[in-house]
Amino acid sequence: MSFQKALAHFNTITRHRQLVRHYCFMAGLYWQGLTHDLSKYAPVEFLVGAKYFQGNKSPNNAEREATGLSKAWLHHKGRNKHHFEYWIDYSMKDFPEFPLAGMKMPKRYVVEMFCDRIAACKVYQKEKYTDKSALEYYNKGKGHYVMHKDTAALLELMLKMLAKKGEQYTFRYIRRKILKNV
Repeated sequence: MSFQKALAHFNTITRHRQLVRHYCFMAGLYWQGLTHDLSKYAPVEFLVGAKYFQGNKSPNNAEREATGLSKAWLHHKGRNKHHFEYWIDYSMKDFPEFPLAGMKMPKRYVVEMFCDRIAACKVYQKEKYTDKSALEYYNKGKGHYVMHKDTAALLELMLKMLAKKGEQYTFRYIRRKILKNV
C-alpha cells in the first residue's frame, strides 16, 4: 500500500462523509450526518480500503475478489444501521424455507441509506452523476437484496422521487412526510 493510495482513499471517504452529512442535514438528521461511516477510519476498514483503492468503486469488492470475502465490509455493515444488511436476521415466519430475512428498518436509517446512496454515486460517478444515478444503481442489484418489503418500498419511493423531481423537492418531502413524527 502506497502513501498516495492511502491519501486518496482518505480523501474519498472524507468527501463521501461530507456529502452524506450535507444530505442528512437537509433531511433534519443532524446526529446521523455527523456520525455517518466513522468506522471507515478504523484500521480494519481503512487499511483494506487503502490497499484496494481504485477511485471509481468500492475497495470492498476488490478485497472480495482477492481473498474471497471482505472483512472490511463485514465490520462496516455490522456497525452502521443505515445498511439494510445490518438488519438481516433469522426469519421465524418463513423458517426453515427462507431462513434469513430483512427486518423492517426505522425510517431514519432508511433516509440515511438514501443519503448514502446519493453520496456514493456522486463520489464514484463524478461529472456523470444525475438525479437518476442512485435509482439506476439500486435497480441493478434489486433482485438480490434481502430487504424488508416496507424498507424497500420507502427507499424506492425516495429514489424514484429524486429521479423525477430532484433533490429540493425530495428532501422537502422527506422532512415533511417521512420524518415528520420521527
